[in-house]
Amino acid sequence: MEEILVSAATGALGPVLGKLATLAGDEYKRLKGIRGEIESLSRELTAIDVFLEKMSEEEPEDPQDKAWMKEVRELSYDAEDSLDDFMARVAARPRPSPGGCMGKVMGFVGRTKDRHRIAKAIEDLKIQAVEVSQRNARYNRPGPPAAAAAAVAAAPTEPRQVDPRALAIFEDASKLVGVEEPKEEVIQLLADEGESTQQQQPLKVVAIVGSGGLGKTTLANRVYQELKRGFDCHAFLSVSQNPDMVSVMSNILSQLDKKYSATAKEHLPQLITKVGEFLADKRYFIVVDDIWKVETWDVIKYAFPTTSYGSKIITTTRINVVAQSCRSSFIGHIYNMRPLDMTYSRQLFYGRLFNSEEKCPSYLKEISSQILEKCAGLPLAIIAIAGLLADKASKKDKWEQVMDSVGRALRNASVDVMVNVISLSYLDLPRHLKTCLLYLSIFPEDHTINKENLIRRWIGEGFIHKQAGYTAHESGEMCFNELINRSLIQPVEIDETFGHEVKSCRVHDTVHDFIVFKAIEENFVTIVGVPGVNPDPRIKVRRLSLQNGGEVPVGLVISSARSLHVFGRNAKIPSVSECRLLRVLDYEDCSQLSDDNLAGIGNLLHLKYLRFRCASALTKLPERVARIPHLEIDIDGYDRKMKIPAAIWQLQRLSVGDGYAAVPDEVAAMQGLQVLEELNVYNQSSVLLKGLGKLKSLRNLSIILNNYYAGDRWEEKQKEMVSSIAELSKASLETLHIQINEAADEIFEKDYWFPETNPPYGLRELVIDTGALSKVPTWMASLVSLEKLRFSVYGLSKEDVEILGGLPGLRHLRIQWVGDDDDEEGLEMEAAMVIAMEAHPNHPTLVWTFDE
Repeated sequence: MEEILVSAATGALGPVLGKLATLAGDEYKRLKGIRGEIESLSRELTAIDVFLEKMSEEEPEDPQDKAWMKEVRELSYDAEDSLDDFMARVAARPRPSPGGCMGKVMGFVGRTKDRHRIAKAIEDLKIQAVEVSQRNARYNRPGPPAAAAAAVAAAPTEPRQVDPRALAIFEDASKLVGVEEPKEEVIQLLADEGESTQQQQPLKVVAIVGSGGLGKTTLANRVYQELKRGFDCHAFLSVSQNPDMVSVMSNILSQLDKKYSATAKEHLPQLITKVGEFLADKRYFIVVDDIWKVETWDVIKYAFPTTSYGSKIITTTRINVVAQSCRSSFIGHIYNMRPLDMTYSRQLFYGRLFNSEEKCPSYLKEISSQILEKCAGLPLAIIAIAGLLADKASKKDKWEQVMDSVGRALRNASVDVMVNVISLSYLDLPRHLKTCLLYLSIFPEDHTINKENLIRRWIGEGFIHKQAGYTAHESGEMCFNELINRSLIQPVEIDETFGHEVKSCRVHDTVHDFIVFKAIEENFVTIVGVPGVNPDPRIKVRRLSLQNGGEVPVGLVISSARSLHVFGRNAKIPSVSECRLLRVLDYEDCSQLSDDNLAGIGNLLHLKYLRFRCASALTKLPERVARIPHLEIDIDGYDRKMKIPAAIWQLQRLSVGDGYAAVPDEVAAMQGLQVLEELNVYNQSSVLLKGLGKLKSLRNLSIILNNYYAGDRWEEKQKEMVSSIAELSKASLETLHIQINEAADEIFEKDYWFPETNPPYGLRELVIDTGALSKVPTWMASLVSLEKLRFSVYGLSKEDVEILGGLPGLRHLRIQWVGDDDDEEGLEMEAAMVIAMEAHPNHPTLVWTFDE
């Protein structure tokens, strides 16, 4: 049976209906006597589900409708909790031993209790569902058929890839419209005056002020990128509305001083002193983005020395009084952001949708102008509307609907343009994408969100299911890409190794404010630690996000939480033993996380995803975690002191993090391991290196060959690693990333690198980083499944070109030529590779770059 999704609109109604169907099946034969009740409850909930979906599409304003929708969602979560408890209890009950009379009696008693318990639960659920229905008899009005609603929820999200037009507005600030003139004005305000020497110039500040969506951060970043190379050190940090000042100062120091490493025990005065001492004799350039309070600036400014060598600071804020405070602290100016004029507005709008204004169909020109007038020159509003219209580019009636929707909302002068545009974009999303977007409210403001981690959270929560022809992860990636394409999330890190893959994102402040409001309104997420956001203790917590040193308030019951997310080293970590329904548990940058905090984690039988990032105080994983079925564990920033019991066979992801850690030999027993990153080969034992070849589930391997750690047995360890890679590629290894800080030729010319008797047939992606080759290793010809290849060279021959052109599966080839762009040999080889790729059956994408 196709898995049915949890959603923000209908709660867990979908999964509940699926589980009721399972209970009515042959697997639970002893429930035969209550199948009538199960089927009756299913019919009641199906009718509610269809109507609730219809209501959510209309976004009702009636408080009674909203209250009813919330009541149904809460009922659905409680229903799923009851069903999960029953199913988990049945699955965990041991079978009686053959011939054991007492065991059979106890088993019969247990099964009888289970049957009575689930019968009572279903009876109670039906009573509640009927009462809800009777109080809201209107839910019988026409709605979409249940099959149609399910089909919409399950339909694959397209497009699969990120739209290059969506990336173009973020990837290069020089491409942004309307930025050049403000940039020059800000640079002029920062300029030194008179004939004075650099040493005599005072510290200068420019405070950029303007409303949300005007492009303050974009402008500041454009100036920063242009000027930063002229300073001894530089930093760009976002403060946000509710900052953790210890984290803010730690962040700025880590950007300024590359040798700095944060510790869990540092305090704010200590960090301010360290920043000031580091900057005392330097010329620096710092951007402090998104300051909301004068008190925040009053803390930050004390880190900047009063004496200066021509240093510069840019601040951005929405608040005029904050800008005044920044200006008055040093010698400074205020720069007021202006909306885009109509020329630039059209350029941004049409560039996103059609690449240029000339390519816009004539019948859409007038509608476009009316829409742009309503966007009031706000770049973010224009980008969001363009994202909304991106899949409606030739449908005039759809554009008219959007224009009318914007117009109706803006007749009320109190409605903010940006809020209205974001609301329209949100309502236009399919149900599953609304859920995925609202889920981002769990992250703190201005947080950089890793794509891989986000997709795994979505899957663990039940928002993503495996669609026909795609894995669950691929389906999740489609959702992520669609949110990028609609400009509802912004790309941060873009990997250009093969195409343009977005590795991380952030949510614009205005969008973040909107989804936090919606998530709290629908009791989708409970947030603790953000000033002004006060959880209601009368409402059950479904998903809990602890931020900014937050602590679960007295009276707030978290036993019904399905996910727990803890951010930062100052948050007070609650006991997981009281959260038996958790599906997702994620600790990010929690150096305070201790072994005691994980007591009872082995009893979380519904847990699907467990992640630690930089949990330096955690010394071990409890062995009882191994009893949890279908659990995926992700350790990012692995601390070599942490003990990973061999019993935890389902560990799927391990990022060594520091690139020098000696991984315990027990890791070689983790048969569920799928990703192993930053493994320094020379620093590992032979037991581990040989054992890796037995990890038949390993898909992604990243290794480091650093001669600093080589030792006497370096070549022996290389052989062991290569042998394991060859074995892994016969199983499931698809991606191999080799980082080398020594002569690559000397390594790859060794005869033990993939001989004909043991080639890595299954590899699909190979990246050789930093080490430059003088030729293509002959063993590359055996990589018959290779689709993506990247390496650096300082010499190629016709035979090398033939090897690369003969790889049957090749689709992407990236070569970096070590030499300048007028190197005659490099130009000849580039031309030869272009010809070879054009003659290849797949016509692979070739990226050829020069590096002096």
